[in-house]
Amino acid sequence: MWIVKIALRAPYTFTVLGILLLIGGALSALQMAKDIFPAINIPVVGIIWTYNGLPSQEMAERITTVSERALTTSVNNIEHIESNSFNGIAVIKVYLQPQASVDAAIAETTAGCQTILKTLPPGMTPPNILSYNAANVPVLQLSVGGAKFSEQQLYDFATNFIRTQLATVQGASIPLPYGGKTRAISVDLDPNKLQAYNIAPQEVANAINQQSVVLPSGTAKIGKREYDVLINGSTNTIQALNNLPVKQVNAATIYIRDVANVRDGYTPQVNMVVSNGIKAALLPVLKNGDASTLDVVSRVRKALPRIAATLPQDLQIKPLFDQSVFVSSALDGVMREGIIAASLTAMMILLFLGSWRSTLVVSHVHPALDLFFRAGFARDLPDHQYYDSGRPRFGRRHPGR
Repeated sequence: MWIVKIALRAPYTFTVLGILLLIGGALSALQMAKDIFPAINIPVVGIIWTYNGLPSQEMAERITTVSERALTTSVNNIEHIESNSFNGIAVIKVYLQPQASVDAAIAETTAGCQTILKTLPPGMTPPNILSYNAANVPVLQLSVGGAKFSEQQLYDFATNFIRTQLATVQGASIPLPYGGKTRAISVDLDPNKLQAYNIAPQEVANAINQQSVVLPSGTAKIGKREYDVLINGSTNTIQALNNLPVKQVNAATIYIRDVANVRDGYTPQVNMVVSNGIKAALLPVLKNGDASTLDVVSRVRKALPRIAATLPQDLQIKPLFDQSVFVSSALDGVMREGIIAASLTAMMILLFLGSWRSTLVVSHVHPALDLFFRAGFARDLPDHQYYDSGRPRFGRRHPGR
């Protein structure tokens, strides 16, 4: 064969090439991202509108439909749009053409949503806009629990203490936890008392909003010193909220405590997490972009003892699911197959040719080629092609692979 003739004429060239393949394969294996799924970038932009208390039909007519019509005008390269409307939530998915830029679509979507805000129901806030990636699955799930803590406390620890510190871990993305109860100051209205004093619920809400205002007030210069002037109309305690006046009825002042009860409560709970029979909060850990699953999980686990030292001793942070276990197992399988293939090939060369030199060359170059193709060239192949480490050729993907 012609390649054999070239190799015989330039042995040093092919020797150097084999060494380069060996070094390149090892470096590629060390630097490549290690994950259970490849990076699958689907050109989809998601828009999530929230408006608590609005029925699903009203969400569809007043928010979803208006948004879809605006998006068809402001966003380019739309393939199709899908939407779902629920009570207080509208989810819109904008599917783009295969070659469209997701970053440009996000910018256009943001501009379009900001434009229609004034046409939506009053008090509407801007939506959450995000890009979809099929590889964005939790790589680690942490359980935050303790028998001595309430669900409000567990949610508070997971959100304000653990999540904020884990967000600094390189390559990690920490969404809001599941389970627990979100703390909120609740005003429980008494319909009978409202009717007796002829007060509408909106009047109570207006009274609280108008008397819970913080205004900038500047400074006051007295002599040689300058003091900050604070005009803080907001209350600091629940009892102070109960004592806020609502209106006057027949020369009598009606306070909030006369028609309602203000308490330290929580918003309606929509999910619950139970770990080993004890209520807990579930904190998922996702990875960003091309970060390696093994690296992200390792960094999070190293940060957990430092975070636990700042929390109460009875609070337990336990990993419930660790995807790095499956990734490590898959990598071990790849390395084992590569070593077996190289060993069998070397044995065949030694058996039929009886050359230790050829055996040594094959045993080094074969795994280097395998690592090189797996780490570099093979991940850029179309979906219908694959590289078989046992047989250096390209072919059709088998149904089970």
